[in-house]
This record gives sequence, C-alpha cells and structure tokens, in this order.
Amino acid sequence: MDTAKGLVVAHHNHNPVQQLQAKYKELETGFKDWLAKQSLPVEAAVVTATSSLQGAAIGGLMGTFTSDLSSLQPPTPPGVAANPQAIASLQQAQALSGGPFIQARNFAVMTGVNAGISCVMKRLRGKEDVQSSMVAAFGSGAAFTLVSGMGGPGGPNLAANMVSSGVLFALMQGGLFKLGEKFSKPPVEDVLYNKTRGMLSSLGLHNYEKNFKSGLLTDATLPLLTDSALRDVKIPPGPRLLILDHIQREVELSKGKGGRWT
Repeated sequence: MDTAKGLVVAHHNHNPVQQLQAKYKELETGFKDWLAKQSLPVEAAVVTATSSLQGAAIGGLMGTFTSDLSSLQPPTPPGVAANPQAIASLQQAQALSGGPFIQARNFAVMTGVNAGISCVMKRLRGKEDVQSSMVAAFGSGAAFTLVSGMGGPGGPNLAANMVSSGVLFALMQGGLFKLGEKFSKPPVEDVLYNKTRGMLSSLGLHNYEKNFKSGLLTDATLPLLTDSALRDVKIPPGPRLLILDHIQREVELSKGKGGRWT
C-alpha cells in the first residue's frame, strides 16, 4: 500500500503539465522583473513588440475563419463607386473581415499601440486607471483606422475616421474598464466583515456570518461585543461563548503586546 502511495505521489510530482505551468510562471515572473528595471523606451518597445506578436497571432487565427469580402463582392456599379459613403462602408467591411494576413496586420498594430501607450502612461503617471486606458484605446483605434485604410489612403475622410474610431475605442475601453473595476472590487459590506469572517472560520462558526451582518456587527464592533448583543442576532449560547472567549483572548494578547485589537 505504501509503495502504491509513493508511486502516486511521485507521478503527481512529475506531472509534465504542472511542470510546464510552473516553468512558464517562473519565466514570466523573471521577464516582468527584468522589464521593470529597464528604461521607459526599452520597456515600451518590448511591450509593444510582444503585444503586437500576440495580436498578430489572434488576428491571423480569426482571419482563417472569415471570408475575404473583396473576393466575394460583385463589381461595384459606377453610381455606387462615386458615392463616398458607399466606399467608406465597403472599406470598413474589408478591414473587419479580411484574410489572415490582413487581420494579423490590423490586430498587431491595434494591440501593439494599445499596450505601448498603456505602458508609457503607467510609467509617467505611476498608476493604471480609466484615463490611461482610454488614451491607449484612442491611439489603438486611430492606428487601426490608419493601417486598415478606412477612409482611403490620404483621403479627405481619413483624419475624421481616425478621430471617430479613436473616440469609439476609448469609450468602449472606458466602459469595459469601469465594468471590470466594479466586479473586481469586493462589496463594501464584505470589506467591513473581513476580521469577523476570519474569526468565525477559525472557530468553525462561519454559518453565523449572516447573523453578524443582520445586526450590523462589523469588525469595528468586535472588541465591544457582549452576550446580549450576540443573543439579539439569534446566535445560540454555545457559539456565543466561543466567540466571546476568542475576543477576550485576542484583546488580552494585544494588551500584552502594548497594542489594541481592532
């Protein structure tokens, strides 16, 4: 039996997938540490290049699943060819549904510019917020319009299309940033009960967290808790004794260290 367990443990420790994941994380951490020590131009250039390669791979993969509209479209009638709006719409469709090489180019520029601007903004401002994210998105949208030829190379609508695409990208990125920020932050209520949750879990009484919340017994009230306060939120006598004993021990331990348990 012991031999079998040893074989299982050995097999688990030599799992090639886990070894690859550990090696990848080690390389990623080392690369990030090295990059953080570089000057701003070097960091921006490396981030832009690596992001462009990733974007090119994604764009090329997407391009293999989309048909090239330029080869499927029938000849454009003379009246439509003279219509600037029709031409702009056709160019936009071609930019968004080109073949693998076109999509690889477009995504490489879009992701590279976005990552490069984000890197520069983070270094200069010392933080990554919605303003930096929107500036980077504006730049990537304008660059995407430029490289994809929307509006025609050197055409009168090119500058306007670059600005409008940049604004659209910035608004979308700003909305996504705020949405992600909202879901990534824990609710304010949970923050107020961090120490309470830890205490109850250590005592095996995590089921009574809802009782604390119903009575608004936040972390700040822990040193003030009494038997009557716990009884008011319908906590049984046994758990009440355990909770009060734990709090008393923590208070005495903090006083012995010259501090205050809060």
